[in-house]
Amino acid sequence: MSRRALRLALWAQRQAHVVPGPLRRVGGRALRRFANPGEQTSGPSEDWSVLLVPGRSAGDLEALRPMVAGPRPPVSPRAVDVTGSRRVRCAIATGVLDVGGAEEVAAFLARRLPAHAVDTAVIYTGTRLPGQDGAGGRLARTLADEGVVTHLVSPDDAADWMRSWRPDVISGHNADDWLLDAAAGVGVPWVETLHDMHRFYHPESWAPEGLRAQKITAQVAVSDLVRQQYLARNPGYPDDRLLTVPNGVDGARVLRVDRERARAALGLTDEFLFVSLARYCLQKNTYGLVTAFAEVAAAHPDAHLLVAGRANDDLLYYEQTRQAAAATPGSDRIHLRGHCANPMALLAAADAFVLDSFFEGWSLASMEALAAGVPVVLTDVGGAREQLANGRRGHLVANPAGNAELVDWQVINELRYRPQGNRADLVAAMSSMIRDRAVWAADRERLREEAIGLFSPDDSLAGHARVLRAVALGERLPTEDRPASDA
Repeated sequence: MSRRALRLALWAQRQAHVVPGPLRRVGGRALRRFANPGEQTSGPSEDWSVLLVPGRSAGDLEALRPMVAGPRPPVSPRAVDVTGSRRVRCAIATGVLDVGGAEEVAAFLARRLPAHAVDTAVIYTGTRLPGQDGAGGRLARTLADEGVVTHLVSPDDAADWMRSWRPDVISGHNADDWLLDAAAGVGVPWVETLHDMHRFYHPESWAPEGLRAQKITAQVAVSDLVRQQYLARNPGYPDDRLLTVPNGVDGARVLRVDRERARAALGLTDEFLFVSLARYCLQKNTYGLVTAFAEVAAAHPDAHLLVAGRANDDLLYYEQTRQAAAATPGSDRIHLRGHCANPMALLAAADAFVLDSFFEGWSLASMEALAAGVPVVLTDVGGAREQLANGRRGHLVANPAGNAELVDWQVINELRYRPQGNRADLVAAMSSMIRDRAVWAADRERLREEAIGLFSPDDSLAGHARVLRAVALGERLPTEDRPASDA
């Protein structure tokens, strides 16, 4: 795509809200098909040796290792008595096994379910998204190196693999529908994990989901809001077969990194740093966050925003976000970076964490921030109310699309590059974080202790294990697990 064509495509996206809905959908499909940014935008840099504040001593953030000792050691998994329990086999099915919240949950289950007498293998259908650079498959390689059985499947060999490995149950995590069809064809029961509701935010998806769900034996929702949203859209699904099991914080992922060294590696001294670990995409509303932060930056000259995540999902969206950031007077304090292999070092350096998402299921990124002792600013999305506990761990602001329970793609699409209704609340919450920085800094240990104690990975693991074992053994499903809350 030429530079002129790219400018035209970006302008057309920003003006799309004035076009009638049906025509906008047709135009959007055409734009996504033909508008390839190509060499005009290569995505955010993943070079973490580049400082946020130039002219200071360089560091290597990704090379920082966790501290050997600290006030509290990492939490070890609780021992589980499986004496006399019949072992069952569970295939954990996912789509692109590279990086992402749903994929991390799948990997967590693959590693830890064997302690509950559930032997695991991971099957996945790709290693990178269309247009993504590099080999991808980072998480797939990590699991294989750890000795977890992994297999890249295709429509041609998925059923044969299932017949060969003979799983008793399959745990699905955003897997392709043809994989569900293959499982149904060979008679393996499927337990779907609803990480969020993005597939069901358009009325056209409701009737097909009603048919698809007939092949699903049971479902696990990661938050009460996700459960409520699903049942509202698919009321024919038995509500006693949809249980809530919130995500937990994996102790292996929340090891402490020295804060001073992490800040020095980014070139920071007294600056206030907001970190957002999020993909550049419409769901995460990175554009809305960046444009709102411009107001924060104008009022607080020492405030910085660092966004870290992949952009390959939608390079045009990333380019819109990059240009919006570049057009602000505080553009030198908005840092758009790619994936970081050491997220705990970023969180150690952060003063606050922020997400301006339109929807989430149960954000792992914000949970990891809390487990690092970092206060959070979250929009009203799945899991946010439970995580924030009425303001004890940060600020809850309105959903950018309005009522969180009524979010749909039509509203989201109309708002993607327009002023959003929660902007004033978001700016106020971020500004409050800066004003109260000393209070939150002194509270980091409490935040960490609460997050690790209340959102135990052992409880989440046990909830999944009970559902999967019950389905595998043909037993009655357990009573519903409820999200932990101290509100």
